[in-house]
Amino acid sequence: MKFINYLESISGVSIYPMIALILFGSVFLIATLMTFSARKDEIKERAQLPLNDN
Repeated sequence: MKFINYLESISGVSIYPMIALILFGSVFLIATLMTFSARKDEIKERAQLPLNDN
């Protein structure tokens, strides 16, 4: 039996792709906003983290 047959037997399965799209979109939007709202000194500090010894 193919996987699609299992999905067709579940009631309300069509909502899961929409939930996944909304979740991905919101995480992407938050990450974009955090990237563009970061201050220059925060970016420089985080860029130096891999190079710090302590």
